[in-house]
Amino acid sequence: MKAMVLREPRTPLALLEVPDPAPGPGQVLIRVRACGVCRTDLHVVDGELPNAHSPIVPGHEIVGIVEGVGEGVGLRIGQRIGVPWLGHTCGACPYCRSARENLCDYAQFTGCTMDGGYAELTVADAHFCFPIPDTIGDIEVAPWLCAGLIGYRALRMAGAAERIGIYGFGAAAHIVAQLARHEGRTIAAFTRRGDDNAQAFARELGTSWSGGSDESSPFPLDAALIFAPVGALVPAALRAVVKGGIVVCAGIHMSDIPSFPYSILWGERRVVSVANLTRRDGEEFFEVAASAGVQTRTTPYPLQRANEALDALRSGALTGAAVLVP
Repeated sequence: MKAMVLREPRTPLALLEVPDPAPGPGQVLIRVRACGVCRTDLHVVDGELPNAHSPIVPGHEIVGIVEGVGEGVGLRIGQRIGVPWLGHTCGACPYCRSARENLCDYAQFTGCTMDGGYAELTVADAHFCFPIPDTIGDIEVAPWLCAGLIGYRALRMAGAAERIGIYGFGAAAHIVAQLARHEGRTIAAFTRRGDDNAQAFARELGTSWSGGSDESSPFPLDAALIFAPVGALVPAALRAVVKGGIVVCAGIHMSDIPSFPYSILWGERRVVSVANLTRRDGEEFFEVAASAGVQTRTTPYPLQRANEALDALRSGALTGAAVLVP
């Protein structure tokens, strides 16, 4: 099969012919039909995740068709499924036993510690795959597998917050904004300074205001969701949220957070992080996203142009999400 392989961090992906994978016990072989390009892929490629393997096939927003099954698998050949970031957990540690499998110390991650979807074929643990609704296409649904799931988990951490600031308006933000608007919340979108396209896109999706992250919020925020991997946004968001408010850091990697005065944390403000996802998140999100009529803005790229897609994401040239098509 053809695959885009990261041979070592901080180098371009290489298009290689590699042996077809075979499913082991509990695994499925998947013919990849679409794979979203996520900011976490950039962190893997750029060597910013210390546990990432190399060589590795990146990609963890996978949509495909089951072509083979290993022993003990209940999925059927021909079934369309999705593969998310969380690829496997031990099932026995205190986190797994307390419905916090996203924190499992022995977890494996698709496209990071196990080969992912920047390929024609991949294998995955069948217990961590999701059935995909027939009402949405392969390319459109691919970003749901991480951008959607992480955005959903971040929004749930915000609780009943009515006024929400979203910092960084990319793939995850444009999905979570639709969920928040469906729930009747008021949204302010903060982008890179001067990013008129992203700001217009945010307004198109129903945000009440959009502007640069260097601007003051137009109204006090009950919660802030930070998707951009920029640590300096944490103090900015703390200054924007009201007493009792929450700042949710939704990325797996972020630059260092600068020091800030205790006064902007005081008043029972909270800073929390989102770590990975659970299978329960996926089950809930797919149901909620379908009822909310979530639509994704995508730019498809052929598999062999994966480096171009990553560069577009890195530079901020994308509106919505890039998706690779083998």
